[in-house]
Amino acid sequence: MSIPDPRHDDVVMQGEEAVRRQRAEVRGMFDKVSARYDLLNRLLSIGMDGGWRRAAIRASRLAAGDCLLDVACGTGDMMREAARRVPGCRVIGVDFAREMLRAGRGKWDPSAPLAFVHADAESLPVRDGMCAAATMAFGIRNIPRRETALRAMARAVKPGGRVAILELSTKKNGFLAFAVRTYVRTVLPVVGGALSGGEAYGYLSDSMHAFPDPARFCEEMRSAGLVNVKARRMFLSPAWLFVGTVAPEV
Repeated sequence: MSIPDPRHDDVVMQGEEAVRRQRAEVRGMFDKVSARYDLLNRLLSIGMDGGWRRAAIRASRLAAGDCLLDVACGTGDMMREAARRVPGCRVIGVDFAREMLRAGRGKWDPSAPLAFVHADAESLPVRDGMCAAATMAFGIRNIPRRETALRAMARAVKPGGRVAILELSTKKNGFLAFAVRTYVRTVLPVVGGALSGGEAYGYLSDSMHAFPDPARFCEEMRSAGLVNVKARRMFLSPAWLFVGTVAPEV
């Protein structure tokens, strides 16, 4: 019988503690900016983020009456787009930042088919195959264990359904990529920090730079069990739309 190596347990415990610490720090930052989150997004995306979300909803291929799971839902902008554009669509929004959820609930009509749920992206409180599609906008880079979250999203979606993820990336060559990197390292933290009164948008710059290039993230989606994974850049922007399909049952 092999004897467990205590050093391995120490490494695992240190890793888990680092994940918990990162999660708490990110949650705290988003709680602090929740009241001005929408304004900041409009300004910092030059008003383009609404179009990016509409593209994600179209890519999800929802039908009338379908259920959508929106992970890292923030104040519910993606949820609203789905409810507005898909007749009878029921939307479950999940976020780990309570103040974001509070701001989201306060924005929308209580009679709207939107449910805001406090939960972690790595452990989603929905049944297997419950939803027709899942979306996430600008949240996956904030999750320490991306593949765990991707697997959780895929589990929640019925076979043949889609997972659509919007994310910001600076990992491309060319003039546009250079301009984007310059913007996020200089202008974005200054403007965002001045408006938010915190460090959240300095963090945004760093997290965008750390996020893998689109080809590598597509591989992460495939490793999580998604098939027919594709990526496309949103027009003249640092935003990318990644779409994968939950493998049909054999």
